[in-house]
Amino acid sequence: MNKNDVIEFFDRLAGQWDKDMVRNENIICQILDNAKVSEGKDILDVACGTGVLIPDYLARNVKTVTAIDISPEMVKIAKKKFPQEKVHIICGDVETAEFDRRFDCIVVYNAFPHFPEPEKLINVLISHLKPGGTLTVAHGMSRAKLDRHHSGSASKVSVGLMSEEDLASIFETKLQVTVKISNEKMYQVVGILPF
Repeated sequence: MNKNDVIEFFDRLAGQWDKDMVRNENIICQILDNAKVSEGKDILDVACGTGVLIPDYLARNVKTVTAIDISPEMVKIAKKKFPQEKVHIICGDVETAEFDRRFDCIVVYNAFPHFPEPEKLINVLISHLKPGGTLTVAHGMSRAKLDRHHSGSASKVSVGLMSEEDLASIFETKLQVTVKISNEKMYQVVGILPF
């Protein structure tokens, strides 16, 4: 998978992204509860797109949201939608980005298969966590449905979603796994960085 192909793919979709988005509020709420996203926390939203989850973070009265995406067009839309002072939206590659803080919660939502080296990504993200902080990888649909969805036009810019057990094994090298879910409605693995 070529990162330039990923950028071009999502730049092309950016203008229609919000219009085509399907949200399941209950699942999003469960994902964020499991990820310990709550008042006063510093959040890193990885591959934020047009800012799909930013309203949810703000509704939980988080301290700051740092959102990063590799697609300039997605970032342009997100910046227009969220001018709030506590929201910082960055166009860049999270695997090489430097941040001015560590985070209480790092969320990768509906984006994990677009990273070709899952273990590398997880290790980079763990380096940006505060002790006691949570890392979550989540999807608002089943693994099978997601893989079917990506088998079409997105096949060039995504890899199959690994099982929750395999992802948990990667997490367990440095994190305490607190959530492992893979069912017909959602997929999520959450880990906490020990103090």
